[in-house]
Amino acid sequence: MHLRRESIGTVLRVIIDRPDRGVPETPEEAVGIEECQRVSQDLSAVLDVEEESLGEAALGQHYTLEVSSPGLDRPLRHEGDYRRFTGRLAKVVTSEPFGGQSAFAGRIRGVDDGCVVLEEGRRTHRVPVAGIKRGNLVVEF
Repeated sequence: MHLRRESIGTVLRVIIDRPDRGVPETPEEAVGIEECQRVSQDLSAVLDVEEESLGEAALGQHYTLEVSSPGLDRPLRHEGDYRRFTGRLAKVVTSEPFGGQSAFAGRIRGVDDGCVVLEEGRRTHRVPVAGIKRGNLVVEF
């Protein structure tokens, strides 16, 4: 949840996701528009009740509520994220070069001994999770 001042005013942005079930997730299992709409309506109702009882905006100011999913190119932040999205394409950038490079792309084959295993064609990259500065899924069509 983020509360930020933007050109349209203050925006309360809430990102929802399904819990990690410990198995790879397919794109079809991702959070959809229906879930975002339901959470938006429910959260809006709760915030409205708070406003009525406080006599002011629930967050102390007027805001626009946005509820969304992490998206098709979602960030990968933890070792569990790489396990969860095994089989999907990803790009990672490391804080220091490994094997002479700091940007890697490929299909996630899993996590082994603290390293994300990425398969790029005939090459296999083993990137230490602790050294990853930024990771994202790649949108596939």
